Amino acid sequence: MSNASTIYIPPKHTGLDILFQDEYLLVVNKPAGLLSVPGNRPEKQDCMVSRCQAEFGDIHIAHRLDMSTSGIIAFARSKNAVRAMNQLFAEREVSKAYIAVVDGIVEKDSGEINAPLMVDWPNRPRQKVDDQGKPSCTMYQVLERNQADNTTRVQLTPITGRSHQLRVHMMSIGHAILGDEFYAPDAAFHKAGRLLLHAAELAFVHPITGQPVHIHCPPSF
Repeated sequence: MSNASTIYIPPKHTGLDILFQDEYLLVVNKPAGLLSVPGNRPEKQDCMVSRCQAEFGDIHIAHRLDMSTSGIIAFARSKNAVRAMNQLFAEREVSKAYIAVVDGIVEKDSGEINAPLMVDWPNRPRQKVDDQGKPSCTMYQVLERNQADNTTRVQLTPITGRSHQLRVHMMSIGHAILGDEFYAPDAAFHKAGRLLLHAAELAFVHPITGQPVHIHCPPSF
């Protein structure tokens, strides 16, 4: 499997791609290769949080995306709002869907992956399937099969929210996500110039106004 790069080179900031905003929440489209939150080194301070704070001031992250994953990420604009959003996520009242391109042809049109996950301590931040891990569930649906390059486009719906869950679950059934620097075999890693995983849908009942919010953001790949 490919080694993850230790050099952080964030994508150029060309302005926020705002998908939803009101006085309580801000939802943006995060580019691939950008950290969600600041890292522990000076060169890792440029991130989605810092870019949003530069424009909107007091911003609190409601959930995170892996650096390599693009797509929908939500922020709260007050401490009360972030507490309310955190409760929604904790109670699994937020629906999320991702689009990915995986290696190989997925035979079943849809399926459910139930495989407990835990951190692979000698190789962290990698995760692994382990019977002693936390229960983890992902639903998948085939959107398109491409016989020419032996890949499949899928929609992934995480029922639980474990670290690297979608990546490890797809790898565990023999269909690693293309461009995955942690889990894809070299051939699948080199099929794409980036991780082909994108947070495409986010739906919840607004914790302050009570109005339904459904955000859709198609991937660039």
